[in-house]
Order: sequence, then C-alpha cells, then structure tokens
Amino acid sequence: MSLPKASPDGMTASVMLAFLATAGLFYVNIMSALVAGLVDGLGFAQADAGLVGSVNVYGAAAGGLIAVFIVRRMPWRLMATALLLGLIAIDLASMLLLTAEPLIALRAVHGLLGGMLVGIAFGVIARTRVPDRTFGMLLVVQFGLGGLGVMFLPGLVPVYGTPVLFIALATFSAITLAMTFFLADYAIVPRFPGAPAAADRIKWRPLSATLLALFLFQAGNMALAAYLFGLGRHHGLSTGFISDTIGIATWIGIAGAVLVIVFGLRMGRFWPLLGSMALTIAGNYAFHWTGDPTVFIAANILTAITWAFVIPYLLGMCASFDKAGQTAALGGFCSKMGLATGPLIGGRLLGEANYPLLIDAAVLVLIVCAVAALPPAWWLDRRRATH
Repeated sequence: MSLPKASPDGMTASVMLAFLATAGLFYVNIMSALVAGLVDGLGFAQADAGLVGSVNVYGAAAGGLIAVFIVRRMPWRLMATALLLGLIAIDLASMLLLTAEPLIALRAVHGLLGGMLVGIAFGVIARTRVPDRTFGMLLVVQFGLGGLGVMFLPGLVPVYGTPVLFIALATFSAITLAMTFFLADYAIVPRFPGAPAAADRIKWRPLSATLLALFLFQAGNMALAAYLFGLGRHHGLSTGFISDTIGIATWIGIAGAVLVIVFGLRMGRFWPLLGSMALTIAGNYAFHWTGDPTVFIAANILTAITWAFVIPYLLGMCASFDKAGQTAALGGFCSKMGLATGPLIGGRLLGEANYPLLIDAAVLVLIVCAVAALPPAWWLDRRRATH
C-alpha cells in the first residue's frame, strides 16, 4: 500500500521540503547555543567551540559540492533516507565525546553527510513551480525552530549537559525522515518546455555573481551572529537576556520569510533585495551600541527579518538558472561555505574582545554582497518579464 503524497507545489509539500533542507544544517540555526553550550558544558575555549561549528559547516560545504554532481543522477528519496539515518547515528555518537579533537573530526563527517542532504533537498526545491516561495518556507522552519533552540538549549546544558544539544539535532532528523515518504517524486523537467536547447543553458556570469553574493551574505552575517552571546556579555548583558533576545528576534525574523511566501516574485527581486540589503547593513552596524539593551534588541530583530527575507531570494535566484537542481545545489554549497567562513574569520578578527573590528568587517562584507547581488537580480527580472 503506497502512502498518500502531498501536492508537489502545495503548502504542505513546502513545509516538508523545508524540513528536508533544514535537517542537514540545523546546527547552524542554533550555532550560538551550540558554541555557548560547549564552552559552558565542556569547558571548551571559545576558539575550539567555534571550530567545532566551523568544521561542521565546512564538511557540509564539501557534501554540498558532491551533491551538485549527483543531484540529477541519484534517486533523491533513497539518498535522503540513507543520509538522515547517518546524521542521527553521528549525533548520538557525539554525545559520548568530551574533548575537542575527536568531536571536531566527527562533526566534520556529520557536516559532509548533512551537506549532501541539503544539496539534494535544494535540487528538489528547484523543481517546484516557485522555488523562492519554498525557500521562504525553509527560513520559516529554520528561524522558528532555531529560535526555540537558542532560547532553551543554553539553559538546559547546565542541567542535562551537552548531550541535550545533540539529542535535539537527532530528534529533528528523525522527524524529517518520516516526512520524506509523503513527498512527490519531483521528476526533472526543462525550464522552458518546447524552447530551443539554448534557453536551458546556464548563464554563468550572472550565476557567478549570485553565488558570490550568497557566500558573502552568509559569511558577513554569521561572522557576527556566532559571537552574539560573547558580544552581549562583553557589554554587561546577562546570558538570560541575550538568550531571550536572540530567540525572540529569531521568531520575529520569520516575518521576513513570510513576506517572501506571500509576495513571491510579484515585485521581482531587484527592489526587494535593494531595500532589504540596506536594512541588513544598518542592523549589523547598530551592534556597535550593544551596551544599550534597546539597541541590542532592535539590531537582532532587524537583522533576523532581513536575513530571513534575503536568503530565499538569493537561493531562488540560484535555482532559476536550471531546473535539474544543480545550480540550486551549487548555491547551497556557497551558502554553507559562507556560514563556515564567517565564524572562522570572525573568531580570528575578534581575538580577545575586538568586537568593533568584527562588526565593521561584517558590515563591509555585506556592502560588497549588495554590489554583487543587485545586477543579476535586475537581469533575472528582465529575463522573467520576457517569458
């Protein structure tokens, strides 16, 4: 007896695809809680705790690159099932490790499998009718559950130890595994059926600019986001206040992804990206005044909303360059490289406590990101208007 399948382009399918694309990289959404938990629970140095997260994401980047080459060739459901089972096993094994070196090595393997899963999921999302909308749902799931994790996990670590972090990750993967059997087959179809083959050729120049923008956006944001707990503590804010602020701001940030779901491509991509990138830059620069709790709250809310708004459009831009899912998977690779590079470079810039330098560097990266993102957004809007 076959299980019922969700409508391929319906809201239920969007939710399940969002879980599938989140499972392999969910630890990024609780990165600040993970770093703080390793420091508080196992006594890791800040640099070692940040490295655990970074190698996890670098492994994911490598896995995402592998996915670029297999997404159109391998049966996605079978691959997703095997990868989810592997992630669950590694998360459970991570509970047993108490020192940095073996945990770093194991999390790198976890990242490899998770990156392949995310790349495959992105490839499937690219086959939906409006990928931007599904990527918006992806951010709703990531920010909603990530907000819960950031709010509650740091407080649970002193009571239950660091295993609670990995139990949360394994539970999410198990739920996602159950969902995969209710998704449609998502066969590959050309972007412009009946059109000449040239219409389906990848345009590498605008794609390259989009991939660069995606990398820079994730790197710039995550360079600062991974150290928000330390930033707040440096300015005298309590751990409880920081945790609640980041968690609630993450939830409010869901509004950015909801706007993408509601509006889709009605306004194109150029103008939404122009406005949201300007707000992103302003929000990150405001962290210079973290000592004022009101500014810290406002900066977290603003950057959460714009983060959830910009990423679906950038990923949707990547997906628009082919319908097999390869460019979407390539976008996932660049996204993960940015997420991994941000905390790594950010930690080096931070040093003992040079938060002003870290903030300025993040803002500069985001300015360059905007310069890279806007031309291909304009080009895609014009191309879409002619089809």
